[in-house]
Parts: sequence; structure tokens; C-alpha cells
Amino acid sequence: MNILLELLPSGFEQNWMSALMWGTVWLCIAYVVSRLVGSLVERRAGESSGRICRRLTWYLLVFIAVLSTVTQLGFDISILLGTAGVLTIALGFAAQTSAANVVSGLFLLGERPFEQGDTIKIGDTIGTVAQIDLLSVRLCTFDNLMVRFPNEMILKSPITNLSHYPLRRIDIPLRIAYEESSEDVQALLLDVARNHHEILDEPDPVFMFTDFGPSGQQVTFGVWAPSTEFVRLRNEMRATIKKTFDRSGVRFAYDQLIIRSDSAAYGSTSGGDTP
Repeated sequence: MNILLELLPSGFEQNWMSALMWGTVWLCIAYVVSRLVGSLVERRAGESSGRICRRLTWYLLVFIAVLSTVTQLGFDISILLGTAGVLTIALGFAAQTSAANVVSGLFLLGERPFEQGDTIKIGDTIGTVAQIDLLSVRLCTFDNLMVRFPNEMILKSPITNLSHYPLRRIDIPLRIAYEESSEDVQALLLDVARNHHEILDEPDPVFMFTDFGPSGQQVTFGVWAPSTEFVRLRNEMRATIKKTFDRSGVRFAYDQLIIRSDSAAYGSTSGGDTP
């Protein structure tokens, strides 16, 4: 204990109470300022950006509070800063992946390709953005699974924001039998779109004859709808089209395999049947 007391700076016993009060005041200031900064950023850039800025401001002000308190106790801050610099370099080499994710998170924060609550696609994963942090982004998939993506991976991957715009086009691929008239099919599909109160009239629905398939005509019918109702309306439109075609006698194309036998290819044998 005596050795420990000798290592303490002179005046430590007299200054520790004032240093404690000074540190408490700094912590209160850090709390108020971080909350204020977070609220201001949240109004302008969204909830996720506000939360991240609030944390960064809190960590920075707490670091300043610690340095100020240590100075009040009489410690030489230059020695502590030198030691902290060495430790920072060591930790930087040991946590390169985390540092890369933090930097990537700041880039995502500035670029803002998506917000919390958006539906996005990263690679083969589609889900709703549940949380955006400095190290990672968490998606909640449609089957209620939580998927975590490191920020560095997201920054290097193509991102499709499925809910960025208020409207989306629902493309429904169809295969129609060759015996059917494409003009009649187009008229039926346009009637289906006009009779659905949630399908938009502007922009106009589109009918595209895409290809001559091996079993039938390949067409795509596209209608515009609110992005928030995309999945539900896509299912409803497919079911309505099926009922309309059944009622109108329009036949879908289906895969067929036709095998023809040519007796001449096998030759003939006297007194026997041709296989």
C-alpha cells in the first residue's frame, strides 16, 4: 500500500473529491449533448443515423471526461496519451476486421443506400432492415430469420433497395398456348388490371410478348402498385388471372413430350411385325 501511495501524484488526497465532482459533471454534459446530437441527426437523417451519432458523441465526450478527471488528480497526461497511442496501435492491428467494419459503417451512414425498415436484397438474401450499427446490419427475412451482415461485406456487395421508391411494377410471366390469340389475351389482362381497385392506372400496365417458347407463347404482364403492398398484390393478381383465364377458356401452355415412331427407320423383316 505504501508503494502504491508513493506512485500517486502529490496532492492526490486533496484533489480526488473535486476530480470526482468534475468527472460527474462531464458525464452529465456528455449524456445531454449526445442525446441532443442524436435527436438533431435523427430528424434529418433517420433513426439509425441518429443512434450511431449519439453513440459516437457519447464515447468522445466520455474520453474527454476521463482525461479531464485524470488531469485534476495531478497525473501527467502526456505520459498517458503516449501509452494510449501505443495501445491504440496494438489494438488496431489486433482488430483490423472490426476497424474495417466501423469505417464501412461510416461510409454507409454517409451514403445512406437504405434506412431502417426498408426491404433490401443483399446477395441471395431478402429482408427488412431491422438494425443498423457501426459494425453490422441486421436483416429480418420474410420467414422471420435474423441475418447479420458485416458492414465491410455490405459495402463491397451490390444492394437492391426494394422499397426505396413508392411504386413498383409487378411483372407476371405467363405461357399461353399457341392456339390462343395474343390480342385477346392482352385485352383480358388489361381488364383484370382495370377491375382491381389497388392497381394503378398511371403508369399504364404493360404487355410484352417476350418469346416463342417450346410449348407456347411467352408473355409478361406488368402492373404498377404501391411498394408496401407488392407481395400481397402479386399473389392476388396471379390468382385473379388464373380465374379469368379459366372462365374465358384461355389455355395455359404446359410442357409436352411428343414421341413419333417411324417404321421405316427400323426396316422390315419377312414374316414378322415391325417393332
